[in-house]
Formats: sequence, structure tokens, C-alpha cells
Amino acid sequence: MKIIILGAGRVGTSVAENLVGEANDITVVDIDEVSLDKLQSRLDLKTITGNASHPQTLQQAGAESADLLLAVTQSDEINLVACKLAATLFNTPTKIARIRQANYLAHPEIFSPTNFNVDFTICPEQILTDYIKKLIDVPEALQVLDFAGGLVKLVAVRVRADGQLVGRELQHIRETMPDVDTRVVAIFRLNRPIKPKSDTVIEEGDEVFFIAAKEDIKSVMKQLKKMEKPIKRIMLAGGGNIGSRLAQAIEKKYQVKLIDLNKESCQRLAQQLSNTLVLQGNVTDEKLLIDENVDEMDLFCALTNDDEDNIMSALLAKRLGARKVIILVNRGIYVDLIQGGEIDIAISPAEATIGSLLTHVRQADVTVVHSLRRGAAEALELVVHGDTQSSKVVGKRIDEIDFPEDVTVGAIVRNRGKDKSKSEVLITHHDTVIEAGDHVIVFVIGKVNIPKVEKLFQVSTGVF
Repeated sequence: MKIIILGAGRVGTSVAENLVGEANDITVVDIDEVSLDKLQSRLDLKTITGNASHPQTLQQAGAESADLLLAVTQSDEINLVACKLAATLFNTPTKIARIRQANYLAHPEIFSPTNFNVDFTICPEQILTDYIKKLIDVPEALQVLDFAGGLVKLVAVRVRADGQLVGRELQHIRETMPDVDTRVVAIFRLNRPIKPKSDTVIEEGDEVFFIAAKEDIKSVMKQLKKMEKPIKRIMLAGGGNIGSRLAQAIEKKYQVKLIDLNKESCQRLAQQLSNTLVLQGNVTDEKLLIDENVDEMDLFCALTNDDEDNIMSALLAKRLGARKVIILVNRGIYVDLIQGGEIDIAISPAEATIGSLLTHVRQADVTVVHSLRRGAAEALELVVHGDTQSSKVVGKRIDEIDFPEDVTVGAIVRNRGKDKSKSEVLITHHDTVIEAGDHVIVFVIGKVNIPKVEKLFQVSTGVF
């Protein structure tokens, strides 16, 4: 696939890193020649220096023959204009724009073919807000990922010594929970993946990924670790796009305090937020945190644009008595280094948002993609098409399909009729048979296996 990425910032760089190793022809455009040189020195791709919203720049990048245009610069306006030009002048088939401003998103007609001609929009700030909110709602989890509109969830948990399954084989899950169906799709031990088998023994410290219907999540988690007290009091450090969105999303359910250094921002936030206490100050100010009773906080979230401020404020909050801390870390390599110690959860914004873009790049009919562990694994929701003649998976049992070794089929969502409320969640076993129309949720370790999975779910020419 020929892909043009407009913007070599954090989002653009993350997309390039994820796609460059998948036999894609990638060109990255940016006005910053230094950033492009650094990117080209690490990755096998082309670069063009220029304004992404200029026709000549798009032509140099090969827009007339591109399959996909990803406009992910820092400017909503540049992204919109670039998509319009790509459609009007070069007839680029698929155009995706990063949109940050809620004012634009509130008017979807802006993106229609008669206006800016944007096929899909992404808002990384909103994606991150939703991501963190799920972690607040399920405080025991490291990650909570939705599939099939939330009917199925993939949850990552750090196993503690008090978990009922510690030291026991995975096959005992069914014995301890006879009325709950779940499947462990991956285990990471000391940051290395382990293929789950029936005789695999769960150890303290394991990062366990399990999949289950949404109503069964709590029951499974109780077997893996002691349940925590519900979160009630939350302190947010940083009132930028993510901090303000998160405060607005949770302030009716939780007691929220928000700290920001900028006076004008604090005044604006105080007017926008109805149930949040807005405070002006430095998030690393020990006296401020003590005065605002950080020791009574169930959760401290560090959400500024500065990695060092996030790390230091979270460490300080934890030392002063905050029960749990979550931070944003833009340098993805930091995540594995700092998570699990004093810092409970470190989130890479790029990893949390990349799945929304990968959904439109995958070759099969993929409705959801979640990138995990800095791209080392992916969880995908694929829609099955075709019949027993045109498909490699329709009508076959799981154990009859030639899946790569590091691929686990976790669940199937099967619709019974046109009413989606009648959808059935099936946790897969070796003898589960796949049917046309199924939404199959697959966990894949290793990027080399992604094209193999896509090929399995593609159908013979002429089905569509």
C-alpha cells in the first residue's frame, strides 16, 4: 500500500514506525527538515520537506498514486485543506484527518464529500481520554480494551501474590469459575511473551491478557488479584486538551481536583467545569500537593506535555500518600522502565491512539485494532466474509485453520438476525466453528504475523 503521512510529529512518527515494516511504500511530509532527517536515518521511507497543504508538496509526495493519505499535522486547518486537495486534484481514495478541536467535530457535515472530503477523522486527545476513563472505572487493570462495541473486553492485569490462581495452571480457571467463560490470550513474563497453554502456570508479577464478555470481567479479575477499593477522589495534573476533557468526562461521578500552571487556562477551565476544583500551581510543588491533601487521593493522573514533570509529580504524589498514580509518557521506551514500581500505570499516547489509524490500513475487513506493548503485539477484530468456497476460515474449526504459532483467537461475536442486541459472545475453544458474518477477535504477537492473519481472512476475488 502506498501511504502519505503529513506531519512528522509524535503521531506521524508513530504511524510510520508501525507501518514501515509491513511492506508499505511510505512518504512522510513535514516543514521541519531536521525531524525528517532523523526519521529517515532510522526507517526505510521517503521524506518531502514542504507545507502539507500546498498542491505542489502533495504532488511531490505522489498523491496521484497514493492509496491512503494520513493528515496528522498539529494544525486541524492544514489537515482539512490537505484532504480536500488530495480529493479534488489527485483523487486519492482514502483520506484521514487528525482533528483536535471539538468545534469541528461537533459539525460532521464539515467532513462530507461536498466540503473537505475527509473519509475518517481521529482525535488522539479524545481517544486518550476514553482510554484513561476505562482505567479509572476498572482500577485493578493495566489496560481495558473494547471490541464489538463494548460487548467484549480485553483486559491486562498484573498478577499479585494474593491472586487465587497464582501457582496454578490455566486449566484451573474453569474449575474456580464454572459459570464464567474466559480465555487468557497472552502472558508477558519479565517483558517476554509466553504462549498460554492449559498447563501454563501463572506466576506473581505476570502481565496477563484475558478476554471475556463485559459482564464477566470483574469475576475473572477476582481470580487474578485482590480487588481494590473503588476510586472516588482524583487529582489531575495538567489542564491541557487531555486533562480538561478527562475532568469533564468524570467530574459528575468522582470528586476531582485539577492543577495547571497557566493562570488564563485555569480561569477558562473554572468556567467550563461545573464540579471540578481548579487550582493554579506547579504540579511538582510539594507544598501545593500537601495543602490539597494528595494523601487522600485514590488516584493521581499526570497529564502534562512534559514527560519529566509527569514522572516527578507522580513519584512525589505517591510518596506523599496517593493510592495510585497514572502518567502519560511520550517517550514510549520509558513505559516499560517505570511502570509497575512506584508508578502504577504509564501510558504512551502514541500507542494508545495508533490503533485508530491501523484500522484503516489493514488489508482484511478490520473494525478494531489495538496496538500493545509498543507495537510488539496487536489485538484485532476482523469481520468474516465469504463462504466455504471463497474463505479460508468459514465453516472451519479453530484448530483446522492454519494460524501462525503466536496467534490466539480469543472470542467471536455472532449476530443472530438484524437486531444487534441479540449478539452472542462466544469465548473460543479449539472446536469452535467460524461462520460468515462473525466478528473474530484475534491476539497477535509479532508484526510479521499480521499479514498472515490478514491473508487468512481475505476472500477470493468477486465476493464483494
